[in-house]
Amino acid sequence: MPDDDGYEDGYFGESVAARYDESSGDMFGPDAVDPVVEVLAGLAGDGPALELGIGTGRIALPLAGRGVPVHGIDMSRAMVARLRAKPGGDRIGVTIGDFATTRVPGTFAVSYLVFNTINNLTTQDAQVDCFRNAAAHLRPGGCFVIEVGVPELRRLPPGQTAVPFHIGPTKWAFDTYDVVTQAMSSHYVTLVDGRAEHSSVPFRYVWPSELDLMARLAGLRLRDRWEDWTGAPFTSESRRHVSVWEKTGEKTEEKTGERPAN
Repeated sequence: MPDDDGYEDGYFGESVAARYDESSGDMFGPDAVDPVVEVLAGLAGDGPALELGIGTGRIALPLAGRGVPVHGIDMSRAMVARLRAKPGGDRIGVTIGDFATTRVPGTFAVSYLVFNTINNLTTQDAQVDCFRNAAAHLRPGGCFVIEVGVPELRRLPPGQTAVPFHIGPTKWAFDTYDVVTQAMSSHYVTLVDGRAEHSSVPFRYVWPSELDLMARLAGLRLRDRWEDWTGAPFTSESRRHVSVWEKTGEKTEEKTGERPAN
């Protein structure tokens, strides 16, 4: 049920939050975290950072440890409670709300969405709103960063709508796609005490070119796109991308010498 603020934990309630760090364990190791923090700290410079979907603090905590002031927005109080329980978590400001529309005071040098979180917004309108919200929080010359997978439709044979991505002795996972609406869902089947338990999470997949148009509508322009956080080139074979859009404005004009079109 909604709380007093009208928000629900949604698909990231207590049952998910309690095992989130463990179930995503590979993403919490230094090899996964350090390159992300390095890029974001470089973009932030001496300014603050805003994380949309801050969750349990996988990126926010080490980024704050680099001296970058971090504020987060997240709908799930259960996830944020895990952040608060970690060393340094009580020093990171978090606003409970929908990161597509919730505003917080101040302006930021960088705003970011990592680990496919843009896909948690399940309509195109919500994704467009997210870009506008991120842009509204940025100072001129600030950057909005997204890490997200490239839709794997090339793996779908004609007539098939499901793609498996994990097969193990006690757990199976697969994605289902609707190529008309761009809706997708991740499904997990787990054996617990000899019984199969099923859970699923809805997403909306989005193409890099579509994200670029959303950015343009929000007053942002593409600055960089890489295959990963190490800066590897993005190619037709890349299965994910890290994209950086810059807010046009006074600071950008000073750097480039360009003037906005009339």
